[in-house]
Amino acid sequence: MKNSIRSITLPMSKKIAAGIRVGEEILLSGTMLVGRDQVHEQFQLLLNSGKELPVSLKDETIFYMGPAPAPNGAVIGSCGPTTSSRMDLFTPELLDAGLIGMIGKGSRSQTVQEAVRRNGAVYFYAFGGCGALYAQKVHSIECIAFQEFGPEALFRIGIKDFPVIAAMDSTGASIL
Repeated sequence: MKNSIRSITLPMSKKIAAGIRVGEEILLSGTMLVGRDQVHEQFQLLLNSGKELPVSLKDETIFYMGPAPAPNGAVIGSCGPTTSSRMDLFTPELLDAGLIGMIGKGSRSQTVQEAVRRNGAVYFYAFGGCGALYAQKVHSIECIAFQEFGPEALFRIGIKDFPVIAAMDSTGASIL
């Protein structure tokens, strides 16, 4: 019997995250953050210096992606995931600050896996090479901080039926 695809609205609560299991196919809708290496490093610098982040991370999901320029008439250009392990150094602290979900590609460190479990979070896998498909699922984009980073700034995007697979769940189970 084939598992059904589940729909989840973002931002999601810890209760919703707790019900997600490794291997589930999920369609995400709502809003999520977008940020990569520079955003993560800046977040950590702010947290370590006792300063406030430009956005609350509570119940937020972040997509590890740098958007390509939008072609005429489109909301966003290709927006495929980047390698998640590049964010591993910063991830435990961001999860401790309230981040509940992450979307990227590739495996995560044992330290991240422990932080996911400790915080009741989830790591979703998005497929490389599917940037054009993911772009079709984005209906809005707004730069909310670090505009000077260009495509690596912090964005908030609105999405509808954005396909992912649960690669690591709140129990610490992982398919990677």
